Parts: sequence; C-alpha cells; structure tokens
Amino acid sequence: MPNSPAPARRSVLKVLAAAPAVSALGGLATVTTASAAAAHAPARPAAPAATAPAAPAPAVPLAAPGIVKALPAAHFTVRSTNAEARFDGFGDTGLLTPVDRFFVRNHTTTPVLDAADWRLTLWGDGLHGRSPVHFTYGQLRDLPSVTRTALIECAGNGRSYYTSQQGEPVTGTAWTLGAVGAARWRGVRLADVLRRAGIARDAVDLLPRGLDDPYVSGGIDYGRVRRPLPVAKAFDDVILAYEMNGEPLPYDHGHPVRLVVPSWVGIASIKWLGDIEVSTRPLSSPWSTDWYRLFGDAHPAGGSAPISRQTLKSGYQLPFGATLEAGRVHRLTGRAWSAHAPVRTVEVSTDGGAHWRRAHLHDIPRRDGWVRWSTPWLPRVTGPATLLSRTTDAAGNTQPERAVHNTQGYLFNAVVRHPVTVA
Repeated sequence: MPNSPAPARRSVLKVLAAAPAVSALGGLATVTTASAAAAHAPARPAAPAATAPAAPAPAVPLAAPGIVKALPAAHFTVRSTNAEARFDGFGDTGLLTPVDRFFVRNHTTTPVLDAADWRLTLWGDGLHGRSPVHFTYGQLRDLPSVTRTALIECAGNGRSYYTSQQGEPVTGTAWTLGAVGAARWRGVRLADVLRRAGIARDAVDLLPRGLDDPYVSGGIDYGRVRRPLPVAKAFDDVILAYEMNGEPLPYDHGHPVRLVVPSWVGIASIKWLGDIEVSTRPLSSPWSTDWYRLFGDAHPAGGSAPISRQTLKSGYQLPFGATLEAGRVHRLTGRAWSAHAPVRTVEVSTDGGAHWRRAHLHDIPRRDGWVRWSTPWLPRVTGPATLLSRTTDAAGNTQPERAVHNTQGYLFNAVVRHPVTVA
C-alpha cells in the first residue's frame, strides 16, 4: 500500500492562512498577520506584458483529453494522459525542441492557470521565521533572471524496450525514445528564492508540489504531484522557470511557473508549481516511496533509494521498420545525450553490432544537453537489417548491450536495436 498522501493543498493552505504571512518584497521581509496583509494588499490587476505575460491561448485538443495543445499524429503518439514526441520527427528540428513538438507527461490533466492570480508559497520548519512566505508572479519576474538550456526526460523514457528487446515485463507508460526534449528555460534561481524566504542553515529537504488535480489510482487519492528535492541540489542549478524557448511557459509545460532540475529525472521538475515545503528533516511522498525507485531481483529488498540522475541514450531519427533503397548512400541522423557528463563519442553499427564506426557530431557537447550526429550508409544487400548506436560520455559511461531490469521500467540505457528493411 502507498504511504498516506500529504493533505490536499486546500487543507494545507487553511493552515498557512492562519499563520503569519511574510511578503518577499524588498530586501527585508515584512511580517504581518494574514488578515492584515490581505486588508492592506493592493488589488491584483492584470500585470502588464513585461511583468506577467499571458500564456498562449489554449488550442483545441485533437487526441488526448486533458492536454491543451494540438497533438498531430505526425509529431505525437498519445499514451493515455500523456503525449510522446515522435523521435523520428526530430530530424528537421535544431538543438532545441520546438514547444509544439515537446512531449507531455501528465498525471491527470493540464490546469489552465492565470499568472495574475498565481502565487508561490514557501513554508515549513526549515524557514527562519517559520511563517509562510509568498511570491507573486510579478515578484519572481522582478528578481535577477538566468537562462539554462537543459533536457527534460521522463524517468521511464525507453521503458518499452525492456519488454520488446530484453523480454522482461515492466509496468507503466510504454514510452519509446520520445519522452525527452531540450529547451531554453528562463527563470529565477531556486537558491535566490530560498534565501529571500529565509531558509535556515539546518534545512535539508524541500517538497515542491504542483497545482494539477490530485492523482487517483486504484481508488486511492495520492494528492497532488510532489517529489522531495535535497537542498544541496536546489542550491546547485535548479531554477523556477517562467519562459520556454523565449516565450511564456505553455499550459501543458507548467504555466505559469515550473521547476527545472537539470540532469535529474523529469518527475523532479514539478510543473504548475504551487508551494514548497522547506524542512529540517528528510521528506517523502508516494513519488519517492512507491514510484521512482528501482524494484526487482537486481535491487535491494524494498527497492533502491529514490532515483535522481537520469542516464545516457542515443537513437536514430528514423521510423522503426523504415525501408531504405539498396545501392545508394543514405545519411542517417540521430541524437545522443548523457545526464552524467557531456557526450564524448557516438558509435554506429549497420550490421547488428558486428562492426562499429564513429559517427560525426554536429554540436559541441555540453552538460545537460544532447548532440546531433550523422553517418553515411551505403547498403548493398537487400533484406532486414538492424541499426545500432551507442553513446560514450566524458565520464567514461557507455551504453550497455542490456539494461539492468527493474519492475517499473526506469532508466533504460541499453543500445536500442533499430530494425529497417533494405529493398
């Protein structure tokens, strides 16, 4: 049985509303009672575009209930409440994944929130004053901003290959390679927000929580999505993002504000951020106890520690089962990435692994990003063929032939066997 969920946000906020509220405006926080703060606070008119730009207007969903943007079959495969990007469709895109091609991972449905009415609440015994601290959207945008280019990748990306390649059963969404995307995120350092909120020296854990609907499965209400984040990681490179590729965050990707936790599994990058508990003790949620751990014969009884860092992968930007003409040169393209270190090399095989050669890298390998690669291939013999690619990063990690199995299918990192036909 999963752990009992934390109280729903409305219950927590009843407690917060009864406690002193701390405004984050200015260098020194001003402490008042919540009722007094409400009495003296100015009305919240819609902020000008420079302060609180609106997200793009919702598009009519084409295929998936609960997802706002259009999901054309040329670019997406709908998987329940989620939309996987077609990896073979990335061939005509640059290093950044266009917003309209970015995968969607939802536990429930995309909430349509107004930035003018949104605020972030920080609370818990890990704050000096122990009183909740609030930031409006405008206040966040007034803080010094940073821009980071980083991948977001679901922990289960590649999950289906445990079964299709290795014959091992797993549970969860049957992603292939398309639950990943790269974007340029702009926002505020989480470290700066924590300092302004008065984080205590002995704080060890944060519990960010989203504003999407509570997740209910098997008749159990697990509450809103939330995942512990160590203070050490928060102070390293995490940002509160409000822009994606130069535009306000779209609804499906966390509008108005989301976390971006570079190199960690996607569940850590909470969308539609509403509040963050700051604690002097380790925190947990079903997303760190029941899920996002490694269970199975190869792992400790009761599961591994909650997973954090993603792994490494590569793949061809070519449909599975594609037919290629014999006797002519084909330019095969793909992408490779690693959450551990920049990519060092990509090797390819066009004969099922009997021979390998290096592919040409088209980008400077960088931390938290991917590289595009290509290789020419002149197939001479007709019939089925298997294409392979494998990444080696600057830390010496190389994709293995088989991934270590876990029952929930996380962190697949093996070489993907890509079937084609030469005709």
